[in-house]
Amino acid sequence: MAWERTFAMLKPDTVQRALIGPVLTRLEAKGFRIAALKLIQVSPDQAARHYAVHEGKPFYQRLVQYIRSSPVVVLVLEAPDAVAQLRRYVGATKPNEAEPGTIRGDYGLDISNNLIHASDSPENAALETAVYFTPDEILDYRRSADGWLVEEQA
Repeated sequence: MAWERTFAMLKPDTVQRALIGPVLTRLEAKGFRIAALKLIQVSPDQAARHYAVHEGKPFYQRLVQYIRSSPVVVLVLEAPDAVAQLRRYVGATKPNEAEPGTIRGDYGLDISNNLIHASDSPENAALETAVYFTPDEILDYRRSADGWLVEEQA
């Protein structure tokens, strides 16, 4: 199976609750390879680009304020079927509906503080990645354990 890239963001509540380490550990233990990672303060331009699809909606300003309220961790992750796999592992948007064992199911408090953003399609993953990373910030490498995680197709 081919490896795919996706975008994720550990939101302000993850940073403020000191859950960066536990969430990153879970992502790596699941088998995701980190291709890019940084702790940033989201700029007004980045927030507007990230939430452009919601511009004009009643909750848009609240989203922008929240994403800028604290540093966040932005990541590019790789795995086979990474977009769908990460979305399943993250869990339902509403933490009280997320299955135990998912990140939101185990750590989430409410829909406004749901810890992590995960792209919903390969196209959106590419768009969101471009908001936060330049191409030269994304590394292409293999880990010795990658062959143990998934059988590469010849």
